[in-house]
Amino acid sequence: MKSSHLSVFSRLSSRVTVPVAALTLAGLAATGCAPSTSDNSSDKDEKSGKLRVWLFQEVNNAPKKKVIDEAVAGFEKEHDGTEVEVTYIPIDTRAQKIKAAFNDPKSAPDVIEFGNTDTAGYVKDGGLLDISKEFGAWGDSTNIDPTAKYSLTIGGKVYGAPLFVGVRALYYRTDVFKDLDLQPPTTQDELIATAKRIRSERSDLYGLAVGGAYTYGAMPFIWANGGDLASEKGKFGSNEYEAAIDSADAQKGVKVYTSLFGNDNCPAAKCAQWGGNDTIEAFASGKAGMAIGGDFSRQAIEAGKVKGKYKVVPLPGVKKGDIAPAFAGGNNVGVLKSTTHRTLAVDLLQTLSGKQTQRKLYDAMGFLPTFTDVRGDVAQKDPFVKPFVKTLNDSAKFVPASPGWAAIDAQLILPTMFQEIVSGRKNVETATKDAAKKMDEAFQQ
Repeated sequence: MKSSHLSVFSRLSSRVTVPVAALTLAGLAATGCAPSTSDNSSDKDEKSGKLRVWLFQEVNNAPKKKVIDEAVAGFEKEHDGTEVEVTYIPIDTRAQKIKAAFNDPKSAPDVIEFGNTDTAGYVKDGGLLDISKEFGAWGDSTNIDPTAKYSLTIGGKVYGAPLFVGVRALYYRTDVFKDLDLQPPTTQDELIATAKRIRSERSDLYGLAVGGAYTYGAMPFIWANGGDLASEKGKFGSNEYEAAIDSADAQKGVKVYTSLFGNDNCPAAKCAQWGGNDTIEAFASGKAGMAIGGDFSRQAIEAGKVKGKYKVVPLPGVKKGDIAPAFAGGNNVGVLKSTTHRTLAVDLLQTLSGKQTQRKLYDAMGFLPTFTDVRGDVAQKDPFVKPFVKTLNDSAKFVPASPGWAAIDAQLILPTMFQEIVSGRKNVETATKDAAKKMDEAFQQ
């Protein structure tokens, strides 16, 4: 989840529930040492009583709480004899807390929010309830985008519903582009040339802020060049993977991304250690001409020196008109196997993640909806969102839906690989092969 992810994408704003926040690294580290779980499945389905919900605590939680309170009030009104108790838990300590809940049904919630990269691990731990039947019968589910649904699907079964999604695009300085007579890049080659032109003519600026620890900023370059992080073994949906980061196409993408670390763009001595948070900070503070940031980075940038002097376009792919695939991060909502209120808990899950609630969460927090029709409405009202929505609709991708991904993130395998290359300690071929070996070990555990 984002924890480490959190380092990579630390919570820059209240809107980062961190779509990315809940997405990956540091929190994942906690996953590795969390207690093992036993089967605490319940066969009870009580039709009244108290339902407990755990949601993530945001930096500014009041707007989120207001939306959830309204949804809960409506649910309680429609379900006589029910009471919903919502607790907001810290994102940084979620891994241990949720694992402990899997082992202790008496204190466990019925419904939880979790980062979408955590799904496979929680399923493996036996904590989440298979709600495939209810999901398939849920009318709203037909409008959920495929990548969001993929993040919930393990072994062909569905383990929850998506709450919101986050994706990255290219932020650029309109004042700098005007001064240097530049146009927004439309290909990867143009992106690199533009970055180096900015650095050449404005030595006080990084052309494109990049980070050696910014895994999710690097992924689009790998994917755009035809590479992948891993490939699925056996039939689609098997959720068994082997590393592909050392394939020829993936290596090409790695070479492109790491070529951006140098005195002609973003000096390795400075940028090799940066995560996503650092690149956005550099852009927001006026020290970079461009940056790869999420829709959730908006608040941090608006609070910086470049307010009113930037725009966003999709990150360009290799060919003109192509959009580089971007990681679709976000959070999901699921029901615990231990619930004694299965029907009510699933109903509540659908209320909390339904179209009405997602629309209100966007208005309150800026969280992008996972329903394509609702997202389209949002983009019509807010032009800022359009590049992110186009990226989600055209080229969004997800990390391997494997419990091993948590270990890969926690061990910082990919950031280490990038930093080894940028520092000159290893060449691309050696670094990617070493990373692939470590990834395969994680997938096989």
